[in-house]
Amino acid sequence: MKKIAVIGAGSFGKNHVRVVSESERAELKFIVDADLARAQEYLRPGCEATTDFRDIIGHVDAAIVAVPTVTHAEIGCALLEAGIDVLIEKPIATTLAEADRLVETADRHSRIIQVGHLERFNPAVIALEKTATLPLFFEVHRMSMFTLRSLDVDVVLDLMIHDLDIVLALAKAELIDIRAAGISILSPKVDIANVRLEFADGCIANLTASRVSTEKVRKLRVFQPQQYISVDYANRSAAVFTVGGPQGIAFGPLPVEDGEPLKLQFDAFLNAVETRVPPKLNGRIARKTLEIALAVLDKIEEHAGVVRKTLAAGWKP
Repeated sequence: MKKIAVIGAGSFGKNHVRVVSESERAELKFIVDADLARAQEYLRPGCEATTDFRDIIGHVDAAIVAVPTVTHAEIGCALLEAGIDVLIEKPIATTLAEADRLVETADRHSRIIQVGHLERFNPAVIALEKTATLPLFFEVHRMSMFTLRSLDVDVVLDLMIHDLDIVLALAKAELIDIRAAGISILSPKVDIANVRLEFADGCIANLTASRVSTEKVRKLRVFQPQQYISVDYANRSAAVFTVGGPQGIAFGPLPVEDGEPLKLQFDAFLNAVETRVPPKLNGRIARKTLEIALAVLDKIEEHAGVVRKTLAAGWKP
């Protein structure tokens, strides 16, 4: 049974605490948070609370890092150097240099690093991965109501990165063009973004993400030859429309084997820790997704510059 620490007991870290404590394959040994009272709030029998992540070194096999993205590299590298495998929340880091540090440190110390792109463990997405053969068009919407969580990063790194990860995993060709626009509304960062990705085989992906919506939407649609597949992330369900049959088009639910994504993700992490086989959501995969997400942010800034020039040239209230 692997000994686990959860670092960060905030809005999402507490979910990791629950999943680890419910696992029959792991033992929760530490909860780490800058707010000791918050860490103590989620204590389980046999578990300790501390404010310093260094206290866990020498006492656990692996750790889940659920702290603000800006501290991922510092904490993640220190743990890896101490011989501790890590499951680190998405995005892997705020910069490619930080991501490279994490990947290099994991390699140098022969440690496992898995990144929490949770939607890849959504049962509906797992079913989609088995069904998508030649995607030619994606339409993705991810909308959330405004909260104070994750305001240290733009909506692209907060929400859209989930969908970028999935599209990049399913697309069969090289990404050749990115077009993007976004605006800030309730935070200094980009709160709404729209992105168009073009791949070398003609596949197009349109992605929209917002964290200032009036409703929560988590949907993906993918079109491929003679087939259309619709995924509802929130309901963990999918439907498939196929050309053929007596009615000209056949419709039905896509078989989905249900399960909680966070538990499936943790099980995959434990498998990697036990077998020493790199997980499918490893540091290099996450680094590539971050690279595309940062390129999207660059395109958003480029578009914003054009808009600023337009407004300066003649716009009047």
